[in-house]
Amino acid sequence: MPTPTIEKLLVLQDRDQKRLTLESQLRAIPREIAGVEQRIAAEKTTLEAARSELQQLEVKKKAIETEIGAATEQMAKYKSQQLQVRKNDEYQALGVEIAHTQSGIGTLEEQELVIMFAIDEAKRKCLSAGEELKRNVSGHEARIRMLGEREAGLQSELQTVQALVAAARQGLDETAFRLYDRLATKPGLPAVVSIRDGMCGGCHLKISANVDSEIRRGDKLLTCDQCGRIVYWDV
Repeated sequence: MPTPTIEKLLVLQDRDQKRLTLESQLRAIPREIAGVEQRIAAEKTTLEAARSELQQLEVKKKAIETEIGAATEQMAKYKSQQLQVRKNDEYQALGVEIAHTQSGIGTLEEQELVIMFAIDEAKRKCLSAGEELKRNVSGHEARIRMLGEREAGLQSELQTVQALVAAARQGLDETAFRLYDRLATKPGLPAVVSIRDGMCGGCHLKISANVDSEIRRGDKLLTCDQCGRIVYWDV
């Protein structure tokens, strides 16, 4: 049977484990919030990238339209000049310029057509990204609010458990107090475990005959000679 000291340590351990669980959950919440915020930022970045691509394409289209307009004006001048010249070689030279300019206009119009198709695709991407952001952002914001509420609830619960831990620590024997604290700071809780069939409930190794004999008397605070945990005999 557990001694009164062991019983107190078991109560403390139970409350400590609840405290550690709450603290772990609280540490996870900021990471979860950051993850949701990153998803929002990524969706906004996708939308901004689509808008930027559309803007660049529209600028290119305008530049090509300007080039086409300038080339068309130049071709009109060549044609006007061609009507005024009297020499055949000058007429033919202007004809070459007209043909060259007309070919250039054709190339520019092909480029404009390609850009117009790209603009249509960019508009679809903008619309899709905008709709996705609008559709998801309310859910993301609700998730952040829920996590904030959960954090507040866990903080309140942690304060209660911390008070219970402090209460459980009162009245403990100083030796037990120090030994428990030393073990509880190491990974691998629980620090207080039972012995059954001569096996430690923590490391699951067989304890020595001396510890087994001493623990049955129940008049000492004993530790496993394999892992160092505080042990008690559980009939």
